[in-house]
Amino acid sequence: MNVLQGLGRIAHQSLRRNICTSLARRSTYEGDGKTSVTILNKEADAGLMINSYSQFGFRLNNDMVVIGPMAIFSRTVLSWNVESHEDINDQSLSLFCAIEPKIDVLVVGIGDNTITPSFSKKIIDFMKRYKINVEVLGTEQACSTFNFLNAENRVVGAALIPPMTMRLNEDDLMRKQMSISPSFELTDK
Repeated sequence: MNVLQGLGRIAHQSLRRNICTSLARRSTYEGDGKTSVTILNKEADAGLMINSYSQFGFRLNNDMVVIGPMAIFSRTVLSWNVESHEDINDQSLSLFCAIEPKIDVLVVGIGDNTITPSFSKKIIDFMKRYKINVEVLGTEQACSTFNFLNAENRVVGAALIPPMTMRLNEDDLMRKQMSISPSFELTDK
């Protein structure tokens, strides 16, 4: 019984933390102590956002699933013809220089590979010729950065490669436990 109570406490803390931090939100004060929260990933007019990713691809806020690497913009998603971060070169990046309206920021997510200064410099130097700012990140951080910039109505694009491995955290373990055991209940104590 103590194990279930411990899991319940962990789940409650995890859910509270996720409600507060996992998705981009917009809060508005409505007076008299009333506050409303809008989850941006659920708003159709906020544009495309990335809800989740796996080794196989990405799930967007409109329930579209993209298999493999993708190029995503505020209202458009394309399959990106690269297999790994080693395939990122001037030719594969030229797509982001040719679109209109011109993007302000390109977020590059290279999966779970190590970002080296020479690799980043190669991408930054190419995009600098077209006056486009670049962020080279791991895919997890790149998805969050794209969602945040897109929610701010910035003209942003992202070039994302799914990671080869996935890290499990306590939230993932709790969701698995909750799906296995339907009688699992949370109690406030």
